[in-house]
Amino acid sequence: MNTLDYRNTNTLWASVIVETLSRLGLTTAIICPGSRSTLLTVALVRHPKIETLPILDERSASFFALGRAKRSHQPVALVCTSGTAGANFYPAVIEAHESHIPLLVFTADRPPEMRACTSGQTIDQQKLFGSFINWYIEMAVPDISLLDYARQTMVQTWRKALSPSPGPVHINCPFRDPLAPTANSPANSPVLQLPETGFFTAVSPPILGERTLQRLPSTLLQRWAKTEQGIIIAGPAQPEHAESYCQAIAQLSKTLGWPVLAEGLSPLRNYRSFNPYLISTYDSLLRNNIVAQQLAPKQAIQLGPLPTSKVLRQWLQQHQPHTWQVTSHTVNVDALHGKTQTLETSIECLGRLVTSADVPTSSQSISQYCQQWIDYEQALSQKIAHTLQTLDSPFEGKISWILSRYLPKNTSVIIANSMPVRDIDSFWQPNDQHFQPYFSRGANGIDGTLSTAMGVANKGQNNVLLTGDLAFLHDTNGLLNHPHLKGSLTIIIVNNQGGGIFEMLPISNFDPPFEKYFATPQTVNISNLCAAYSIKHKLIKTWEQLVDQLKNLQINQQPNLQIIELCTDRKADAKWRKTRIASLANSIHQKE
Repeated sequence: MNTLDYRNTNTLWASVIVETLSRLGLTTAIICPGSRSTLLTVALVRHPKIETLPILDERSASFFALGRAKRSHQPVALVCTSGTAGANFYPAVIEAHESHIPLLVFTADRPPEMRACTSGQTIDQQKLFGSFINWYIEMAVPDISLLDYARQTMVQTWRKALSPSPGPVHINCPFRDPLAPTANSPANSPVLQLPETGFFTAVSPPILGERTLQRLPSTLLQRWAKTEQGIIIAGPAQPEHAESYCQAIAQLSKTLGWPVLAEGLSPLRNYRSFNPYLISTYDSLLRNNIVAQQLAPKQAIQLGPLPTSKVLRQWLQQHQPHTWQVTSHTVNVDALHGKTQTLETSIECLGRLVTSADVPTSSQSISQYCQQWIDYEQALSQKIAHTLQTLDSPFEGKISWILSRYLPKNTSVIIANSMPVRDIDSFWQPNDQHFQPYFSRGANGIDGTLSTAMGVANKGQNNVLLTGDLAFLHDTNGLLNHPHLKGSLTIIIVNNQGGGIFEMLPISNFDPPFEKYFATPQTVNISNLCAAYSIKHKLIKTWEQLVDQLKNLQINQQPNLQIIELCTDRKADAKWRKTRIASLANSIHQKE
């Protein structure tokens, strides 16, 4: 099939854009319906190497694209018509920018002469997304003499989406009539046939250098090696190669003899055997004031953003260890404004440099400080496991613990914001099941939770979304996408009739206005909602039923979308977290 469309100047222009993107590596485009974007839509749909998915709601479409780009680590194209359509992309564009996810955002537009004259479906789309993009360009109106420009602008656009840090780029595309792929129009027919082989000769995926250091200063290595009270803090991470990422951190930890405090949103907890110094209970453990004081660090290596735990952040702020923050992005990850220095490199590169360096060590055994962390971790994790194992009441936090134990190996786990991310951090049990967590911790909002999960799950098997009822209901338009979902997604909804996270805040003691304006309980019958979209729904009433459902999540045995609902008591859950976690932590005997 000839990918260039010679029916008129507009169709040739659009097909040159799309063919260029395909040669650069574009494989997926999410398309919203509209007239002004017709030419881009036709060019994308007719290209044999690009998967296209039609999504009605622009807001949902943008989050679907975000999820797909998270999974592929490559730019995904997003297309809409002119007017307010592009404005609906804004929340997803913000999240993509904040979490370094590459998106190619195409907004079709009226030509300049049709702007600012009350022409229908026309707004000012110039720099619509402000500073939340890596790059903005308005394309020229299609012109047969500017095809070289169109090609090279796409090459630049692709590079800007990936370097120096991945993120969204905005391409505003004005089109004059005809918008339909009309053939044989004398006024619009191209006057040339492109020598396609030569025209695209230089178009290929760009060679982007990894952000690496050539060496570490010997003084820094000596400083780390001489510090017994050092910790490694591993924040949320969605690496392209999870195993290499986890191996690098394990080597860093073993070389220095420092414990690794691993966020539940990091893949580290799912590669437990890699790292003998892995600590997963730090959020609970540091609630024991005596132990927290005893474990005060002098130095820290922070990998990526800080973990979610407020307890950990307060502890770090109190003790102010000298912290080396490792990030491959040109951003500030010092949320505490502490005693920090930045190592701008990839974590994999840092692991290689430390492992290959001649790091001086005073002993082959680990320090007493590291051993204390390990002993506390073992004692507290056993207490938490026993408590949850014997807990019959429907406590929300137990769901995360069960998921870490019973999901099939290699499951992708998408975690909604608010309470799910915090329960994962507190209760996700270390394992060797190679689960990959996905999340949206750039802006930390609940926007587009369902649609993002569907984008992650597309063309994949064994994907699970853990979400609260409000995050799910906030994005119910995403249910419209399920006929186009190629893969399987199981949604586990914790229905506690409102925003459980607000129960943990001081405002919960003031009602009114708390229940109506903060908890915001909804009355939607989720079973009936699923029936309206012909989606399978199951209400789970016992822990045994949940375990059975998880054990049955095998490839090709499930529909492309199914929903499991569990009901819990929001206020009882909050009380459990406020009292029981601290009680378990305080039951740990301090080391002399």
